[in-house]
Amino acid sequence: MDNLNVAILGCGTVGGGVARILLDMQDELTTRAGKHIRLVKIVELSPEISAKRFNIPLDLFCGKGSELSKEESNNYIREIIQSDEIDLIVETIGGSNDFVEQLAIDICKSGKHLITANKALLAERGDKIFGAAKESGSFIGYEAAVCGAIPVIKTIKESFTGDRIRTISGIMNGTSNYILSMMHNERMEFKDALKLAQENGYAESDPTLDINGYDAGHKLVILIRLAFGVNLPMYKIPIQGIENIQKEDIEFAEEIGAKIKLICFAHKIDGKIYATVCPMMVKNSNFLAEVNGATNAVKFINEYSGKHILVGAGAGSSETASSIVADIVFGAKHQGKLESEINSNEIEFTDAKHYQLPYIITFETGDIPGITGLVTTSIGHQNINIDTVSHNRHKRNCATFFIATMPCTLQQVEDAIQEIRKSNPEILLSIPKIIPILN
Repeated sequence: MDNLNVAILGCGTVGGGVARILLDMQDELTTRAGKHIRLVKIVELSPEISAKRFNIPLDLFCGKGSELSKEESNNYIREIIQSDEIDLIVETIGGSNDFVEQLAIDICKSGKHLITANKALLAERGDKIFGAAKESGSFIGYEAAVCGAIPVIKTIKESFTGDRIRTISGIMNGTSNYILSMMHNERMEFKDALKLAQENGYAESDPTLDINGYDAGHKLVILIRLAFGVNLPMYKIPIQGIENIQKEDIEFAEEIGAKIKLICFAHKIDGKIYATVCPMMVKNSNFLAEVNGATNAVKFINEYSGKHILVGAGAGSSETASSIVADIVFGAKHQGKLESEINSNEIEFTDAKHYQLPYIITFETGDIPGITGLVTTSIGHQNINIDTVSHNRHKRNCATFFIATMPCTLQQVEDAIQEIRKSNPEILLSIPKIIPILN
């Protein structure tokens, strides 16, 4: 039986989990892959710490177990890339800087397979990396880059090859979902829910990429490339995080039978793609409304097979590692018959401002008689049909209320707000908050 020799670059939380699974499940993986999957090299700056933490034999680490400088580490990485004995390299260094990009390109150009969970790298710099893989016939496995243990990538690449994906919507960041769940279920303020998420290990000490929507945005870019065949630059997707969600937004959502979730959304229609990442009020009739805690869920609507929902753990050491190992087994089974896809379909990406959705617009105004009528009149001038107007919440000399619209474009909503500001500049005490409704 042939061997598939594996090297791991970076042996932290994820890389160590991969190494542990490869060692623990060696016999089962060999049976499933039809090849001996052999972990032969690990590059890690602090091998003794990783060896002890994950119970990995020290002799697997480059440098015979001694601490490595960055220069020594880079030398060992170059040796591994140039080695004829290594078939597949797992990259768990992380980051999306020039060094990691060039590393991924060099691995692909060497003809070795690359397995990575690095969503930022693939989302921001994927075209060159996939191009290098295509030229050399290498395979890039990146199941773990999108929603951890949920087999989203394989579902699109294998199960949906006989169909057309029309819509992707989903909760793709566990940290933000945990925070919003605590705000709904426990009536917590945002800052308290974030603190709890950090204490329970669901949020990093610096949670910026999770709460500002960019982590979810990276995943959506990868899915758009795969599902619609478009290399979409990250900057073209409007991204909004959950930092400004307040208790009153949670209460307004409940008034219309919804919950607020950070949603990744992409829809293809008539050769155009609309995409966004933002908080949405998800109606309780939509399954995504019931996805709580740090769980992820992705919903597809296909042309022929209809709706599909994938749910599971979106992050975590063992969960992410298991997805990486699945890609290793896949690479072993199909070695020599694999080719990484790179798509360059000429499909128009259209500003999401022109896509029709219902919206909730929250106004904070002076407590003025007839204020609701003034606001609704301007909304009507933009040909927006109103579904619901809430009761005013009065606080000191302020009134807060929301208007739920029927489907319209964000551009229409913004034009209505602009008209209010021009005609009655004194009545708006803050910029109105606009949140889409996902039915």
